[in-house]
Parts: sequence; structure tokens; C-alpha cells
Amino acid sequence: MELDPQNAISAIQTGVQQASALVVTYSFSVIGAIVLLVVGYIVAGLVERWLYAGLGQVSGFDLTLRRFFSKIARYAVLGLVIVMVLGQFGIQTASVIAAIGAIGLAIGLALQGTLQNIAAGIVLLALRPFRIGEYVEVGSVTGTVEEIGLFATRLRAADGVYLLAPNSTLWTQPVKNFSRNGVRRNDISINIDGEGNIDQIQKAFVKMATGDKRVLSDPAPAAFASDLTDTSVAVTLRYWTSASDFAAVKADFTKGTRNLFQEKQMAAE
Repeated sequence: MELDPQNAISAIQTGVQQASALVVTYSFSVIGAIVLLVVGYIVAGLVERWLYAGLGQVSGFDLTLRRFFSKIARYAVLGLVIVMVLGQFGIQTASVIAAIGAIGLAIGLALQGTLQNIAAGIVLLALRPFRIGEYVEVGSVTGTVEEIGLFATRLRAADGVYLLAPNSTLWTQPVKNFSRNGVRRNDISINIDGEGNIDQIQKAFVKMATGDKRVLSDPAPAAFASDLTDTSVAVTLRYWTSASDFAAVKADFTKGTRNLFQEKQMAAE
């Protein structure tokens, strides 16, 4: 069968025309996609900066939450841009959104524990049961808070040990914050036998407390008989100090109480 030159030329011309049409069509699509990507990238950056600055105007809004929400807004804009770019090439955006949702659901189920930590971190940063620099006890975790992140909280134990606790653990347990109220109360007790002079011990206790400038005058320190047995009476000194002075005053008063007790015993002899 001989090839007709006219038919061959016609077929080639038709193919060239179709190819040219496709090139023109997809060229505009590619150019439009590039423009969308550039504009979307710029807009995403602007939205991130605007939201970060706007949240900074909110009194007491945590820096970590500002960064988190501004980043979320940036990625949301970029995700919308990508969907629009795919639409430029005739891809059904509804299918893309459904696929992204399914992928997000699968990732969420796989990272369920991690997402719990993120949610707990956001709540901790919003409600602030503890802040950086405060000394807290949460379950078996005790230490000074050094950093509150979205996934975990970093603390420093009293002996200098590094602690990293998941936020979900900290949120689901009662928090004992030793620094939040600014003041703390302490009780120091000694037992004296039935022959000891309770009034003298009480006066000596109050004198020791009022003579220390670190002890608060309101509430005023007080000494009282707190317990009674057949052979002894417990005398307790109750006083208040600032949270920062608590440990030092407790150590000094424990030593002072011991010395006071020894002096009273020697005087009795």
C-alpha cells in the first residue's frame, strides 16, 4: 500500500497544530501556576508577620503560641495556593482536598500521642499554671521550669539534673507551684518534756523569727503548743517568708531551733 504524500502532510500539520495548541494552553497554565506560587509565597509571609505582630499586641499572649499560630496561618495559605495551582492544570480540587483530609486523618491517628502533647502544650501556654523560672511539682516531676514547648516542658531539678516532661503528662496531673503566690509558710516544731517551760520556748521562738528581716510581719510569726503526749509537748513556730527566701530561712531556723533547745537544756541543768 503506497503512502499518499498529501495525507501524510495533512496528518503532520494536524499533529503540529494540536501540539502547538497544547503548548500554548499549558504554557499559560505553567505561567499562571508560577505566578500563583510567587504571589502565594509572598502573601503567606505577610500573613505570618501580620498575625505574629497582631498577637503580640494581646497582653500576656505567650511568645511560643504567637510563633505557633503564625506558622499555622502561613502553612494554611501555602496549602491553599498549592490546591489552586493544581486546579490550573485541570485537576479536580475537591479530590485533592479529600485526599489531603484522608492523609491528615491517617497522620493524626499515627501521631495521636504527639498531637495530645501539642494540645496540652497550647493549653499550658494559654492557662499558665506555671511559668519559666517557677519551681513546681507535678506528679513525680519536680524542678524549676526552664522552657515550655509545644511538645514537652524542660525543667531543672534541685540537684541540677535535666528533666524533660511530655506536656500531656503535666496537664493531666495536679500542679503544685511553689513560686506562684510569692510567699510561703513554714512550721518548725520541737518536743519538750513535761518539766520544760513552754512559755519561754514560745517567747524564744517568736524572738528568733521577729529578729530576722526575711520573716514577714504580716502574717506575724506565732508560736504555740501543737501536740501533747503523756511525756512531752510539741511547740511549733509558724512564720511566713517570700518564696525565694523559704529554703534559706528554713535551714537557718532549723539550726537556730536546735541551738535554742540545747541552751534551754543547759540552763535547766
